[in-house]
Amino acid sequence: MSADADTPSDRMSDRVAGSRLKQWLLLEADRWLVTGLLLGGVFCVLVGVGTLTPGGAAAVRSGDPVETLFQGLLTATITGVTLVLTLNQLVLSQELGAVGDQRERMDGAMTFRDDVATEIGTAVSPARPAQFLRALVDVAGKRAGALRDAVSDTPDPELQTAITELTDSLTDNADRVSVSLDGAQFGSFDVVSAALNFNYSWKIFAARRINERYDDSLDADASDALDELIGVLKLFGPAREHFKTLYFQWDLINLSRQILAVSVPALLVSAVMIAFFDVADYAGTLAGIDIVVVAVAAATTLALLPFMLLIAYVMRIATVTKHTLSIGPFILRDTDDVNEVEWD
Repeated sequence: MSADADTPSDRMSDRVAGSRLKQWLLLEADRWLVTGLLLGGVFCVLVGVGTLTPGGAAAVRSGDPVETLFQGLLTATITGVTLVLTLNQLVLSQELGAVGDQRERMDGAMTFRDDVATEIGTAVSPARPAQFLRALVDVAGKRAGALRDAVSDTPDPELQTAITELTDSLTDNADRVSVSLDGAQFGSFDVVSAALNFNYSWKIFAARRINERYDDSLDADASDALDELIGVLKLFGPAREHFKTLYFQWDLINLSRQILAVSVPALLVSAVMIAFFDVADYAGTLAGIDIVVVAVAAATTLALLPFMLLIAYVMRIATVTKHTLSIGPFILRDTDDVNEVEWD
């Protein structure tokens, strides 16, 4: 087994490039907060450009730039509502199907739940997603402890070191993730966030590598303990992907509803600016800034609300999807933790 330097971090934020602030904005931050920050940036940029650009305010007051701008935004908002309908169709397409297809889905779900129940030693597997994942994580931690005990008397020091590194990493990771899942409610990002921080794929790879390298040194009890550990880790992968998919559907439904709601005021703002706004009615300055620049910037920011909200949601969905493309022990990205992994 390689040294700890070859082991990637358990936390997803540590395994991917970018600062903690960037990862927080992409993943953990409330989507309305991200939307507000994006809108604030748009407003500041528009006011700054209108103020600092020579003749910026005069350009707004001359010709019909305001009407042209908001005609484009009005059309774009209507197009955005059509996009929302497409998103809804995407979600609904996963739920529509003949009774045979629905029964097949039901059978698959029940079979998987029965497999998990057998693996974790209960009559019925938990119903709530957070409890379901927590049960798998807790059992993985217990089996890591059982594996460590099973090789406590091995005469092979390399095997002892390899098992210790794997089990210590796994139990620490399982304890942290279990605490994060305690009380987490599906629908928030907490469940998916905690699941992403359980680096099951690397642990499967490390366990299988131990099994391959030290097969001759493992007695029957240790070999069984290692197989049982790999078994529960292999069940965590599809469970995480299933709940991740459900969360994406949940998020897209919320996004659709919210965009439909904010599209109404955005349309009204664009319509008012086209029909009733007259730059001649706005004279003077506000805090040293031409008031017409502030008014147009504020109206433009409000008209862009549906698009900023869409960007905020899609950023998180795309980020999670990018870093969970593979199920199982594959490394699809370069990390600072793992430069090269030797199998032989």
